[in-house]
Amino acid sequence: MSRAFVKETDAVEELPDRLISEHRNLVTPEGLALIEAEVERLQAELAEAQTSDDRDAMQRAQRDLRYWKQRLATAEVQSFLTDTSVVAFGSLVTLERDDGRVQKYRIVGEDESNPAKGKLSYASPLAQALMEKSVGDVVHAGTGEAEIVKIE
Repeated sequence: MSRAFVKETDAVEELPDRLISEHRNLVTPEGLALIEAEVERLQAELAEAQTSDDRDAMQRAQRDLRYWKQRLATAEVQSFLTDTSVVAFGSLVTLERDDGRVQKYRIVGEDESNPAKGKLSYASPLAQALMEKSVGDVVHAGTGEAEIVKIE
């Protein structure tokens, strides 16, 4: 159908809210700083969108800002434990996979996780398998197994 026959309005359809995790919002001090920086960035983005009267950009910024403000309000900063006898939130865990690969992961909050950079969400299946385990323990990891060789 031609656009000539479509009724145009000034109304912009509201974007649905981003889903909030059902897990506690545990964060490292660095994770809290990342959330604060994202809130600040989005506030600037919203102000710019309002100045330019870009309604789509305003909708996106408002939706993302609601998400990040909620994450900031519920953030539970966790200090790193000094006990390295078992894996816990904040631990840096070195694993040796059954195929010989050695990998290191820091157990962090959901919003700061990035497995490619060695940051694993505490809510992920692998992190859950590692929690409260010790050096020498073997855990299910993907399609194979991995042994904990070091906890820092």
